[in-house]
Amino acid sequence: MKDRDTRHKASMGKLKARVDEKIASATEQRGLLLVNTGNGKGKTTAAWGTVTRALGYGYNVGVIQFIKGLWECGERNRLEDDPNLDVAIMATGFTWDTQNREADTQACLAVWKEAERMLADPNTYLVVLDEITYMLKFGYLDIATVKAALENRPSEQTVIITGRNAHRELIAMADTVTEMQEVRHAFNNGLQARHGIDF
Repeated sequence: MKDRDTRHKASMGKLKARVDEKIASATEQRGLLLVNTGNGKGKTTAAWGTVTRALGYGYNVGVIQFIKGLWECGERNRLEDDPNLDVAIMATGFTWDTQNREADTQACLAVWKEAERMLADPNTYLVVLDEITYMLKFGYLDIATVKAALENRPSEQTVIITGRNAHRELIAMADTVTEMQEVRHAFNNGLQARHGIDF
């Protein structure tokens, strides 16, 4: 038993030393580009968690909702009265419901203008581009345009991109990429999305 405890303490000591070394070597201070992608659940939920965290510290936050904007959103309902939160919603909702590419394109470009405004604002600490990956995949937005806005944003600004099938160029330029992997999803077993849990 003592041997196991000794080995455990030694292992934890080595782990702590490696973590301390990484902390000491992390000397750069700037905003980040984070990508939440993959076919699993929780990409947008994680982004809203970071929005809540930033608002809790009094930072200005912008959220652009490209697809789920017309859906009820508990996080948005709870936070929208915060004077530091700016939310813009793509008016057409889910693109595959409208079957009108021209209208979807115009709606996308209109809300992208709001995104460009937020991405250029040095007072906006965090910007979430929720489900923007679909806009790129279906050709509503051009990757070069999005990359230019991200590259030219204020240095202290962090951006979170969410959505499946993130463009390889966004992944290449990101500081942190998290892939949500679906192991099992309740919906596939006939369970409806749950109010207050899934939306």
